[in-house]
Amino acid sequence: MSKKLFYNARFLTLRSQEEVVEALAVQDGRIVALGSRDDCESILGNGFQRIDLFGYYVIPGLTDSHIHFAEFSKKQDWLDLSEVNSLQYTLHKVAQRASSLPAGSWLLGSGWTINNWHDVNRPPTKQDLDNVAPDHLVALFSRDFHSVWVNTLVLERAGISRDTSAPQGGEIVRDASGEPTGWLLENAQDLIDHLLPDYSRELPELIVKASYKLLSRGITSIHDFDGVDAIEAYKQLSSNRRIEFRVYKTIPAYHLETAIEQGLRTGQGDEWFRIGPVKFFSDGALGSRTAAMLEPYLDDPSNTGIEVMSLEELKEGIYKANNNGIACAIHAIGDRANRNVLDAFEYNLEINTNFRSFRNRIEHVQHLHPSDLPRLAQLGIIASMQPIHCISDMMAVDKLLGDRGRYSYAWNSLLAQGTSLAFGSDCPVETLDPFIGIYAAVTRRRHEYSPNGWYPEERISAYDALRAYTLGAAYASGEESIKGVIDVGMLADFAVVSCDPLHCDPEALLETEVLATYVGGEEVYTS
Repeated sequence: MSKKLFYNARFLTLRSQEEVVEALAVQDGRIVALGSRDDCESILGNGFQRIDLFGYYVIPGLTDSHIHFAEFSKKQDWLDLSEVNSLQYTLHKVAQRASSLPAGSWLLGSGWTINNWHDVNRPPTKQDLDNVAPDHLVALFSRDFHSVWVNTLVLERAGISRDTSAPQGGEIVRDASGEPTGWLLENAQDLIDHLLPDYSRELPELIVKASYKLLSRGITSIHDFDGVDAIEAYKQLSSNRRIEFRVYKTIPAYHLETAIEQGLRTGQGDEWFRIGPVKFFSDGALGSRTAAMLEPYLDDPSNTGIEVMSLEELKEGIYKANNNGIACAIHAIGDRANRNVLDAFEYNLEINTNFRSFRNRIEHVQHLHPSDLPRLAQLGIIASMQPIHCISDMMAVDKLLGDRGRYSYAWNSLLAQGTSLAFGSDCPVETLDPFIGIYAAVTRRRHEYSPNGWYPEERISAYDALRAYTLGAAYASGEESIKGVIDVGMLADFAVVSCDPLHCDPEALLETEVLATYVGGEEVYTS
């Protein structure tokens, strides 16, 4: 039996906005008492370990409710283009990387977006890459991972030509003569999947190696949105107790039939690994101009985005999943996509008496028509959102949507309607640092662009933002009885931090240090 007393700290329980206690008693990985040091010691009795936290602040362990951590783990040696602001410098970095790789090998990268390029106002082409890396297999995924830019060698290896049809929900961008340009959107990316390196064998070790990046930011649980290889990797790590954070793992849409046949159900598992919802895509992404909008993009009047799944397909997918015990998490960026998903959920509410027993959710909920704002709460749908997208994308929203941006990232309006929020990062699209996410939710501020806040009426309090990373996230996975607040009976997952995130100046959030992270009462990270 393991018994520990954590004391000399300010434990922000999040049971209420202002509750702070001075000590915590933990037995066998669970909280058994909180309050004064004397009270906690009396509950523990004899033979317990005392751990002095030196007056720092303690918050419940954070959950990233939308992360691609397996993919993040794979991409640690990829070319990072997230800070590059021109096509010319992008190609310079590609040429540099190519010079260090043998001819014929893969050159993989991610993070680029044409919205950040100041030197050109056009999409990238295969010729751009051919000029600097003609002898390598080059595949550069956009920042939102909703498109990939490849060179001629990859197109040839994949058999993609002027005669190749794009898969449903995807587009092969072509020039005026009908030739593929090297830019593959949405489901068209699948055309090169079979060529990409297979990381499945080494994935468990890659996840273990990268895990400190979660733990060093106080993240003790994740909702992972990667593929079937990640399910197997997490299962292996969990069964061998080699994982130090908790995982709620989604089922890829392409694996739904197999998952049903295997008897997988949302919530199956234990405190370390659980099966989550199936992930469907209703549309693409704003940066790639594939988010499905009710009105055209301002810079492309003929374009309203891509519906990756039709309304009828969404209705059928939700019914099949829920009818087999699997909740749904549906990607929706544009206002048309969000409306389609809400319509599909509403249809299922009418035909399935068990619909409300599932923690169904919409991933991103970035752009809503105002008439759809109340519908998430009315239907009991969780808004799984990533605040950092707001400060990353606000300039693109103004450019592409104009005044329609008023209802983008509408956290405050959704909360006012009674919607349950769960926050995450969408890493590796964005940084996984949750304190930057809290900052974004509290300020909606990008200093060089919106120093006073972008649509500041949609800002929320630090308390509501932190709850969305803790209790809101736990509710989304059906685990609010064991995590999300510091309370008796909860898992002893918490982080020791340098400042009070509920009351500090918002700018101090960006400098927050995580001094230690505990999972099940065991120290898994210390600075």
